[in-house]
Amino acid sequence: MSKWKEWFQGPQDITEAEAIEDYAVGRVPSRYRWPIPAIILVLLGNSTAMFFFTFGAEMGYTVGWPTMLIPLLYFFVGSTIIGACTMKIASKEGLSMSLLTRGLGFGYMGSAVTSLIYAVNYIFYFIFEGTIVTHAIANYAGISINSFGGIAIFATLGFITIWFVWKGMSSMQFLQTWGVPIFLLLFLIGLYQLSTNYDVVGVVSWLPKSDVTATTMWIAMNMANGQLVFQGLLATDYGRFAKPKITYKGTATIMIGMLIPMFAVIFLGAMLAYTLFPGIKENSYALAADPGFVFPFVMGILGVVFAIVTQIRINVMNLYSGSLALSNTMDSMFNYRPGRQWWMLTVWLFGVVFYAINVLQYMNTFLAITGILTNTWVFIILSDYYVCRKVFRLAPSDFVEYRQEYLHSWNPAGIISLSVAVVIGALGVFNVYPIYYASFCAMLIGPVLHVIISVMTKGKYYFSSFPTDVDTSWRTKSQAQSETFTMSKQSSNDI
Repeated sequence: MSKWKEWFQGPQDITEAEAIEDYAVGRVPSRYRWPIPAIILVLLGNSTAMFFFTFGAEMGYTVGWPTMLIPLLYFFVGSTIIGACTMKIASKEGLSMSLLTRGLGFGYMGSAVTSLIYAVNYIFYFIFEGTIVTHAIANYAGISINSFGGIAIFATLGFITIWFVWKGMSSMQFLQTWGVPIFLLLFLIGLYQLSTNYDVVGVVSWLPKSDVTATTMWIAMNMANGQLVFQGLLATDYGRFAKPKITYKGTATIMIGMLIPMFAVIFLGAMLAYTLFPGIKENSYALAADPGFVFPFVMGILGVVFAIVTQIRINVMNLYSGSLALSNTMDSMFNYRPGRQWWMLTVWLFGVVFYAINVLQYMNTFLAITGILTNTWVFIILSDYYVCRKVFRLAPSDFVEYRQEYLHSWNPAGIISLSVAVVIGALGVFNVYPIYYASFCAMLIGPVLHVIISVMTKGKYYFSSFPTDVDTSWRTKSQAQSETFTMSKQSSNDI
């Protein structure tokens, strides 16, 4: 195999059963690891998601150019740092974030709660992306998007996506490898047709809908905050396959490799919206931000094909990550393991059931709720690993335990801190204070509380019994004192 091919291809000496299950509820062995370029290639499906065309348009509508660069810079830098940290932990341990959560402050059953939260995110994004492409096909074919025909389109596309991701990372790597040139070719055709038939609007004309104020700025920051942690989490689902000794530079490279094309899509989404909405007679702002309308409007049938290709490339990732989260939820709660692939069918079923809801109109609220739940959870995990373990040495930092027989069902430190932070965030959702502050308040309060409770309980809820089959340099204070006392006593006897 050539060096070039080795960089962009994962391990080949694996069984079909390994490929399908992809270690959803276990540790990834060192022989089943992927090179950095191959992981980035898989993540490009996320970078070019239709969602980010809409995200760019909405960011422009909210604060315009160049102010939109502030929340986007926060998004880029924050995602890179968080993703680099979570990926470093996950690749070292060979565990998904859901499995890591068991040992990082939540306990065996406590991780089921966060896994369910995580799964809900992917169900939403599966619906979101599926809705966009269904709109594209339905509008082009003259079918009502909420009719039986619209639902059938959504369901059929979902089944096609399941077929592509049935064999896990291996099949996704194949799809993304061939999907990238097809995506680029169709997108370049779309840009050519746009420049030929429309006056392309440059950045200086990307004006907000209303004056930029402190309120609109916080709204834009809240939108960015809703994606800040989630993108790091999604990358970590695939970054756990990186080499165990990958450095922070390596994990940051994976994040940047995913984020650069993503930000190109965000800016192009804004450009498309500002170029098209002056010529759209009704509901112009909303339609110009909807890729399911925009690409068929500009490209005709090729726009529909482009939407389908793009949607399949991102929804394989939503199905995959959603199946990981649900696998861990059911394994923790009921010790039920029917196989990762069957949880993809669950994500698909929920998507079909809730398709009738026009999720595009709830994007800002959803991003706020995502920021509250997901950001708080991940910041608690990071505070556990980097503060409780590395600073206060309340638990080992050279390994994270995930096996049920060594863990408490619930670790009150993680559960209480998450619950309190979510309640405080929920007050913002229910307009007790402005919603755009909610995710920031929750994600700051949660980890601080977690560290305080972990220190107060002296880390006694990390282990129900300490594993004897793990090499570790960690010692508790009591163990260290006991060893010192024993050595001192032996020295006295020798004298």
